[in-house]
Amino acid sequence: QEAFGEVVRRWERKIYALTYGILGAYEDARDATQETFIAAYRNLQGFRGEAKVSSWLHRIAVNQCITRQRRARVRSETGIEDEVEAAGESFLATNERASPARATEAKERTEAVRRAVAALPPELREVVVMKEFEDLTFQEIADALQIPLSTVKSRLYTALKQLRMRLERFHLEVAPQ
Repeated sequence: QEAFGEVVRRWERKIYALTYGILGAYEDARDATQETFIAAYRNLQGFRGEAKVSSWLHRIAVNQCITRQRRARVRSETGIEDEVEAAGESFLATNERASPARATEAKERTEAVRRAVAALPPELREVVVMKEFEDLTFQEIADALQIPLSTVKSRLYTALKQLRMRLERFHLEVAPQ
């Protein structure tokens, strides 16, 4: 139990960020995070050590999110990763001499990115969140989602292409073409 408590302390924030990125709502993400660790604890004997603990927890978290989305039968259109908003706020904070017009523009860009990511289909959104916000490698994402590496790359490519189209009017570069 003590060792599992350490696992929770170590991974709770990352798992919350992942669930929030997928579900887009604070309460849902908090509940899914809690359910992830409950499920992990109950299935501890099923962890064979073939994968990293992080991959195992990510898979459980993604499954919790999928289950939650199926139950609700509504795809979340609001909120994504706190980091998107934080990035915009960080830009504003470091640029104290920014004019009100630049500050407004930065907020609009942050909101546009947030909405664009939230509007992605869940299977694309989860890959974007895991890669861009969680900084996972392609292989870690493939392991966590239990999908082929080529599928991860394909989904990320498709997601970035869709984001690029949605953000074109803000002249925001999503990724090199």
